[in-house]
Amino acid sequence: MRLEKESLKNREQWEAAGFLLPQFDRETVAIATKENPFWLHFGAGNIFRAFQANVVQKLLNAGIIDRGLIVAEGFDYEIIEKMNRPHDEYSVLVTLKANGTTEKTVIGSVVESCILDAKNKKEYQRLLDIFCKSSLQMVSFTITEKGYCLVDGTGEFLPSVKADFLEGPGQPSSYIGKVASLLYARYKDGEKPIAMVSMDNCSHNGDKLFASIFTFAEQWVKNQKVEEGFLSYIENKEKVSFPWTMIDKITPRPDASMEELLKRDQMEDAEAIITSKNTYIAPFVNAEECEYLVIEDAFPNGRPSLEQAGVMFTDRETVDKVEKMKVCTCLNPLHTALAIFGCLLGYKKISEEMKNDTLRKLVERIGYIEGLPVVIHPGVLEPKEFIDVVLQIRIPNPFMPDTPQRIATDTSQKLAIRFGETIKAYQASKELNIKDLKMIPLVFAGWLRYLMAVDDNGNTFSLSPDPMLDTVCPYVADCELGMDGEEYISKLKSLLEKKEIFGVDLCQVGMADMVCDYFREMIAGPGAVQKTLEKYVK
Repeated sequence: MRLEKESLKNREQWEAAGFLLPQFDRETVAIATKENPFWLHFGAGNIFRAFQANVVQKLLNAGIIDRGLIVAEGFDYEIIEKMNRPHDEYSVLVTLKANGTTEKTVIGSVVESCILDAKNKKEYQRLLDIFCKSSLQMVSFTITEKGYCLVDGTGEFLPSVKADFLEGPGQPSSYIGKVASLLYARYKDGEKPIAMVSMDNCSHNGDKLFASIFTFAEQWVKNQKVEEGFLSYIENKEKVSFPWTMIDKITPRPDASMEELLKRDQMEDAEAIITSKNTYIAPFVNAEECEYLVIEDAFPNGRPSLEQAGVMFTDRETVDKVEKMKVCTCLNPLHTALAIFGCLLGYKKISEEMKNDTLRKLVERIGYIEGLPVVIHPGVLEPKEFIDVVLQIRIPNPFMPDTPQRIATDTSQKLAIRFGETIKAYQASKELNIKDLKMIPLVFAGWLRYLMAVDDNGNTFSLSPDPMLDTVCPYVADCELGMDGEEYISKLKSLLEKKEIFGVDLCQVGMADMVCDYFREMIAGPGAVQKTLEKYVK
């Protein structure tokens, strides 16, 4: 059984092996989609395969829509060349359920894949053709927050971006430059309306996408490469919208155990690959069952009825509330806490940490006791129920192969939003007292202890990638297990006062001493991290 069109004609064999198959005439859908596309998505990675592609499949199966998806990849062309096209655009979604079962679904809603390469005339012309179709209602993105960045670490425009500003929309080389040139083609073809929908996991994602594309339009107008009308087109919300969204679904890298499961079920070509750009991709994606997608309902060219597959449409203010609920209190802070202490305590799976009674109580206290009081109820989701699902179903799911080491990536970039916003809310409240926050400073102390790159047994380990490691690690460079002194405290406090890392000056708000006290106990010797957690969490 190979994942390709000819093999899938033998439906009985696939179904006997436990695979759920598309329930629509794919050839008819493919023809209709290519002639009149309604949804083009940039970013052919795992979240797209597990979420957006499955949403469209559900609607196709139910007969609610009659066209599928077209996906484009602009960062790693090998995904298309080595995975999408050899498998006739099919993929397998392995849903990992908390009750210990798995569900295998052959996803056939993606009927065409494109490569976003302006120097490849054939590939780029196809995308130009798609962008000029009147039927196109939305262009969505899962390219990570970094994908919208036009500058380097010093704030200077990237060389490829600078070159594109000067050359214009003819053959851009930067990612957003290419997207802007495609949008310019739609403008030239009658100023057709379109929704440009970022579905990346970052705050106010629509604004980030708008700012990047607007910068290109502005520079091209300035350099007399396009008409001023293109800038007006980008700014006209009745022509081009940039909705805010909140997306939430855990889709770890393709896991070897899932590959073996598929092979046992007679799927012959289930092997994952690592591309030359270090992308982990396979003919399958493993993902949790829970998923949330909340979208600001701003679609100037109409939109499909995605709400019939569970997508929530609302206004911008509500999207913002949902996003803050998830990122600042109800999910992301809990994940970060488990990532930090999971690395220190030697865990290899996040789910295993929930068997540690102390770690479980830690995240319960961060979520229910310290975080929940400052959540602004978004209306479309119940915050306490959201945390219930996170702590009782999502994180403990033993079949989710997510690791503390992966989630610990870029922690310095996450602390301000995931914990700093709660501290600010306590500061602003007349009813709440910032001195009641005990677990958040414990996490900060844990992060300082993590930066020593020595686990709770005294063994060294590798820190996860983080752009600030060279800046923050020197603050704990002189700290060793068994130290008992004050010589390092002033050095730590000069780190704890950095608002860009913690969101607030921890010295100013009166939290630095508590963090330092926790840290002092955590470096008392081997086993001190677990002992400190047990002492203060319980």
